[in-house]
Amino acid sequence: MTRTKTFAALALALAVPALATPALVAAQATAAPSAVPAGTYQVETHHTLAEFTVSHFGFNDFFGVIPGATGTMTLNPANLGATALDVSLPVSAISTTNATLDGELKSADWFDAAKYPTIRFVSHKVVPTGDRTARIEGDLTMHGVTKPVTLDATFGGAGSNPMSKAFTVGFGATGTLKRSDFGVSKYVPFVSDEVRLKITVAFEKKA
Repeated sequence: MTRTKTFAALALALAVPALATPALVAAQATAAPSAVPAGTYQVETHHTLAEFTVSHFGFNDFFGVIPGATGTMTLNPANLGATALDVSLPVSAISTTNATLDGELKSADWFDAAKYPTIRFVSHKVVPTGDRTARIEGDLTMHGVTKPVTLDATFGGAGSNPMSKAFTVGFGATGTLKRSDFGVSKYVPFVSDEVRLKITVAFEKKA
């Protein structure tokens, strides 16, 4: 009897995802870039993440993340050049999964979260480079210094979020910067000056 109940429970557990799959598949992002509605979009903070990677003494790559992004994007697929981005990251949210290192990075020796609590990127030019890609040029303000930074962006998808029902559009982006340009130079060159950026961002259309 126990074996029968166990088998039944297992079969039910396997069946539930299978039964739910058609609805979830139907709700997945399907809109082409050109079909995205024009308007102002707000960063969907909980599904947006910035990752930074440095070379650690030449031995291995080491990375951390910054969650908690906020900001807006004004988008018109018919005129991508007019796209405007203004996105900020809280320095206090830097995370490497090492509490000691996190505290060091937030200290005055590195990013100085108390004095410079925000990293901000504001675009000033968007150039399409393919059907789903674009180059975004803008100004990054970090550690009290503003410098130009270029991001290579890729359209992920768009559609109605099956959970929130909000129209959502997603992108990925990559780029590089030299941290010494922003006055964050501790341990250069042993910990690399070049920082590789990888960003995943979701935007929800404002009502």
